[in-house]
Amino acid sequence: MRVVFHGENAASFSHGFAELVGKEAEIQLLPDHLEAGADQKAYAEAEVIVGVKFDAGLPQPAGLKLFHVPGAGYDMVDLGALPASAAVCNCFGHEQAIAEYVMAALLARNIPLADADRRLRQGDWAYWAGAPERVHGEIAGQTIGLLGFGHIGKAIAARAKAFEMKVHVANRSAVPASALVDRSFTLDALAEFCGSVDVVVVSVPFTEETRGILSAAAFAAMRPGAVVVNVGRGPTIDEQALFDALKGGRIGGAIIDTWYRYPSAGDSHPLPANLPFHELSNVLMTPHMSGWTSGTISRRQGIIADNIRRRFAGEPLVNVVRASA
Repeated sequence: MRVVFHGENAASFSHGFAELVGKEAEIQLLPDHLEAGADQKAYAEAEVIVGVKFDAGLPQPAGLKLFHVPGAGYDMVDLGALPASAAVCNCFGHEQAIAEYVMAALLARNIPLADADRRLRQGDWAYWAGAPERVHGEIAGQTIGLLGFGHIGKAIAARAKAFEMKVHVANRSAVPASALVDRSFTLDALAEFCGSVDVVVVSVPFTEETRGILSAAAFAAMRPGAVVVNVGRGPTIDEQALFDALKGGRIGGAIIDTWYRYPSAGDSHPLPANLPFHELSNVLMTPHMSGWTSGTISRRQGIIADNIRRRFAGEPLVNVVRASA
């Protein structure tokens, strides 16, 4: 079987992959831009492609059996341009890492370990127990709102419950109350959902229906001290509305990991937005890192290797985005 890892992102999953998929696999790493004739030929002859994008500008892999996205999002894959013979799958395995990121960020907002350490090194006992003016916050008793209740939302809910938080969910379909969910809303009640929580975590996938789902109206409905966390896709939050809410102090703050601008061939070090979020003191900015851990890579490798084995053995695939013809 001829397996191609296309691009830098996909290549991250190639290390040690031969041991997982078997000796019969011929594995080749190709760059993001297929300029060399040999690279174009290898891509066109691949039976399996692991990559984050596909469009009509790439060589047509006529014998392709499986196109595997090494992540959850496949918005850069033109499904209609792929040959009908190819099944398309994605994979998750990032929800553990993202849930830890969310909880770590929320804990850091409430428990100022770094500031306490910095001050004590200077003899400043600013957070010393024993006086009410020196207390710091805690997340127990707060209500976390999960906009989206897929793999990521469920993983966050489990960890939030361990910290004694209340969990509210807003989802396309109704989510029944359970040990993890205290209250749920459908998306037509988004304003009510936003007004019921202390934290809004956005993890919905990016589609035309979710573009700007958190709008100025949603921010207007939020509690004054509310915190917004985006670990989904940048454009699911209206950029101008978010900036205005933060700059104007309408909400308490934001933790943003997914953005509106990313590095490109023409600009390898851009600021991550069209508006100056970097000038705001109430936003924590990280470079789309929440799910990128060694554990994520290992789990996704296992899923990809297993699906390759299944495809060539004629067994049912997992995480199917589009079945083969």
